[in-house]
Amino acid sequence: MTQAYAGWQADAVTETSQPPVAPTSATTPVVILSDGVVTLRAHSVDDADAIVEQSSDPASLRWTTVPRPYSRADALGWIERNSAAWAEPGGTRSWAIEWTDGTGAARYGGTIDLRPGAAPSTGELGFGLHPDARGRGLMSRAVRLVVGHAFSTPVWGAPVGRIHWRAVVGNWGSRRAAWAAGFTFHGTIPGSHPDPEGGPLALDTWTASITPGDTLSARTPWLAPTEVTGERVRLRPWRPDDVDAIEPRDDPDHWMPSRSILRRETFAAWLLTRQERMSEGTAVDWCVADVETDRALGSVTLFSRVGPIGDTAELGYQLFPSARGRGAAKEAARLAVAHALAPASEGGLGVRRLVGETAADNEASNAVLRSAGFVPFGREHAVDRVAGGGWGDGLHWELLPDGATD
Repeated sequence: MTQAYAGWQADAVTETSQPPVAPTSATTPVVILSDGVVTLRAHSVDDADAIVEQSSDPASLRWTTVPRPYSRADALGWIERNSAAWAEPGGTRSWAIEWTDGTGAARYGGTIDLRPGAAPSTGELGFGLHPDARGRGLMSRAVRLVVGHAFSTPVWGAPVGRIHWRAVVGNWGSRRAAWAAGFTFHGTIPGSHPDPEGGPLALDTWTASITPGDTLSARTPWLAPTEVTGERVRLRPWRPDDVDAIEPRDDPDHWMPSRSILRRETFAAWLLTRQERMSEGTAVDWCVADVETDRALGSVTLFSRVGPIGDTAELGYQLFPSARGRGAAKEAARLAVAHALAPASEGGLGVRRLVGETAADNEASNAVLRSAGFVPFGREHAVDRVAGGGWGDGLHWELLPDGATD
């Protein structure tokens, strides 16, 4: 599954029939689907060169198990098999994705297929885009067309009641197409896919599905860390090379959950988790960087513990030891708070209320919240196990903008 980007509303689906163009044995006519922007049609021998280009592209090689190297003969054989499968009662239903470029020319854009699942009532979706077709919202349209067709037609002799999607973890383009078409994400399946690059270990996959009656549009927001610049710090997206700036910490263990602490050895997994949360609409995570050097100083996040961020969000932050004591955390918190409270029409989250939690004895963290306008509203006694034995208290904070309680 190659990368695909989405974000369009579904239009009306039209269906007709067309005999496949590829020279094959007797086959069943391919059902053409169109929403006026993309058309799903039979694969043709005229697509062969573009299929070779797509299958030789670095993204296709990274995320799919296409033959390596991929030849024109591979493409022609694949076209032939796709066409013949339409005549099989339980065969895969494959379409070429066609789109119109800026010159008005119709172009091959990729492929999408619906494969039989564990029973005739289930299907599995697979797709990939040619490099020239990416970033245009085409794949989410194609997904909606196939899903709509499957739920209105007994594809394999029985009504289809669920369509599954799966992709190797990290294939954000494929995930975004499924997200935009209304799929519900179920989680990660460890060690469930062969490594396309031939590595000895199986890779993890994301899984999602959709059922009849589900809205064919995104169910949750896909949040992103918009860059914000202050006097001392800049909030920006994390980059892989930021791992080099991470410093060891010697804070008391009860000041922050261990899984949330930035460490070099776990940075890749830490970052993936936060990217997944942003794709689910449950968090926005920024790297706090020095405004002059752009070196990472720590992190700041807005998140929800109970699903996508709604009218309330929680503030979290951590700075590396060398970045403390110069107001960086306070400014980062204020910038994040401003983003949270700004209306969605202005690029913010439009939340009504912000909350936070700290260890009662973490004076530096408490000072950050006070500087951002938070006030304590509760104390939880004996909630944190402290070093040397005993228990410490936790504080609960909130920020309500003027007029929020009216």
